[in-house]
Amino acid sequence: MKTSLMTHMIAGYPDFETSLDTARALVAGGAALLEIQFPFSDPSADGPAIQAACTQALSAGFKVADGWGLVEIVRKEFPSVPVFVMSYASIVVTKGVEAFVTRAKAAGVAGLIIPDLAPGADEGLYAAGKKHAVAVVPVIVPSVPSDRLESILALAPEWVYTAIRAGITGSHTTLTDELKVFLASLNARTKVMAGFGIDSVGQVRDLAGTVHTIVVGSALVREVSSAWKNGGQRAVRSRLEVVVRELLS
Repeated sequence: MKTSLMTHMIAGYPDFETSLDTARALVAGGAALLEIQFPFSDPSADGPAIQAACTQALSAGFKVADGWGLVEIVRKEFPSVPVFVMSYASIVVTKGVEAFVTRAKAAGVAGLIIPDLAPGADEGLYAAGKKHAVAVVPVIVPSVPSDRLESILALAPEWVYTAIRAGITGSHTTLTDELKVFLASLNARTKVMAGFGIDSVGQVRDLAGTVHTIVVGSALVREVSSAWKNGGQRAVRSRLEVVVRELLS
């Protein structure tokens, strides 16, 4: 099995047009899936790089409607690239769970990753996802109790996102043999996305074949920040394409 790469980006960061070019560069570099985060002012799982990017996008006036507009453009330009929208409960519940999922479906979203709406305490998100044929992706950690894992898998999710360590995103994660055994076992039962602290080609190679999809987030957001400061929109696009190609080399 060939492992695919899902790249994480922030809608509206550092501005709308550059975030659109970010998506284009990620796909051009070889990303098979896109995770587009809708910025939120009080995230629970984001490390410093993503928090700073979300803060800047919000300061620039990002609205949820802008996020849907971005997704629609990306889906039109790259119809074969699945897009997953990641955000937090406050945005989903404020808009109305049913309305949020309906809008996601209309935008062509493949799935939703909402870490703080967990199965059993999800305000109807999983039922709405099933109703509208939008995958809702549960987020777990490798230390999840076996009974909790079984209850999640009983929902027959198409995907499970495994945060390969506890805490927030951003810092490098050491891949252990125990972790890889867990991921391979879970991947035999459902499609596993694995992320949190993936920032090198060595890690990507090490996980290849163990999971369905490897997720790279904070490392790419840092690249956007650096390229933007040093060369603006054009630099972001050229740099990201190179970085993604290197991750897949």
